[in-house]
Amino acid sequence: QGHVGAQTNLGLCYARGTGVVQDDAEAVRSYRRAANQGDAHAQHNLALCYFDGSGIAQDAAETVRLYRLA
Repeated sequence: QGHVGAQTNLGLCYARGTGVVQDDAEAVRSYRRAANQGDAHAQHNLALCYFDGSGIAQDAAETVRLYRLA
């Protein structure tokens, strides 16, 4: 429904495996939905995924871009 806080929290659930099967790629999808709506926490968490290569290929330039947005 577009609630950015819920999308960010869902991403955390998938990243940690809390209440769902742990799935880094699904965490990235949830973070991206919220980050695209301007949520700074989601932008930060998505940047960490790009930095670590969790659920997505490592990308230093995208990491820096997202940190700057956040």
